[in-house]
Amino acid sequence: MNLTKAAQHYGSIIELTLQKVRYSLRGRFSHANEQQILAKYIEELLPEDQSRTVVDIGAGNGVRWSNSYALLLAGWKALGIEADSQKYSLLSRTYRKFPVAHAVHSRADPDNVASLFRDFDIEKNFGVLCLDIDGNDYWVLDAILSNFRPGLVVTEINENIPPPLRFVVKFDPDFQLRYHFYGYSIAALEDLCEKHDYGILGLEYNNAFLAPREIGAPGFRDAESAYRAGYLDRKDRKERFASNLDMEILHSLSSEEGIRFLHEFYANDAGNYLLAADKESFAEKLSPETRGARSLTLNG
Repeated sequence: MNLTKAAQHYGSIIELTLQKVRYSLRGRFSHANEQQILAKYIEELLPEDQSRTVVDIGAGNGVRWSNSYALLLAGWKALGIEADSQKYSLLSRTYRKFPVAHAVHSRADPDNVASLFRDFDIEKNFGVLCLDIDGNDYWVLDAILSNFRPGLVVTEINENIPPPLRFVVKFDPDFQLRYHFYGYSIAALEDLCEKHDYGILGLEYNNAFLAPREIGAPGFRDAESAYRAGYLDRKDRKERFASNLDMEILHSLSSEEGIRFLHEFYANDAGNYLLAADKESFAEKLSPETRGARSLTLNG
């Protein structure tokens, strides 16, 4: 390791230590109130006999903006999956003090995610899934819910795209995050929830909370009301998400106008996403023939 890389490495370790202290003092590790919201849902909705296991895909360094670190501190079993080498190194350091936490250096995709879970004995009905990989989230979540049934899910959406617009980045094993082009819209998430018999509990800016319908939660919400309460009508939204202002016009356009706007906005990524204004049209675009991806239901 040369001097520059060594300095960066030890600087990252120091920053990780400072983050643990700083976020502990402010009372949360998550970006906004996701940690408190998740704790509330765990207390209210998870049966006592449901496994206290959390899987965090896109775990980062395990501390900064983490929706799962508080659960580790509470003694939960954990599997953290991180593709970035530097972040994985820090994640391993974060997890090493927890005897039932495992860090994995891997990219999660629809073909390998179920195997990764089984390699670490993740229960079919495990407690909490956190998913934030800024790209193939839709396809990975579809694969997970085809094989497992987590009691609660926290998943990042692309908050720029309001319902009823359905938007999903096409599966790309080599996806690289670019400006406003990532993930999926909350309306597309609502359709995916219906496919797997899940419901939307709520939205905290760009993190959606889901649960299986059989839990019987009285507060399941449609995409429109969840989006409005959790993002659109938040008083600090424009300040917190100042970089989204160039897509603000979408909130005043009709669905047809919104689709035209997005085709122009994403012109450099033409052919790399699916977009429709209604459920039926979007379902046609999701067919294996048009999306060019394999079936996501894995054997076993």
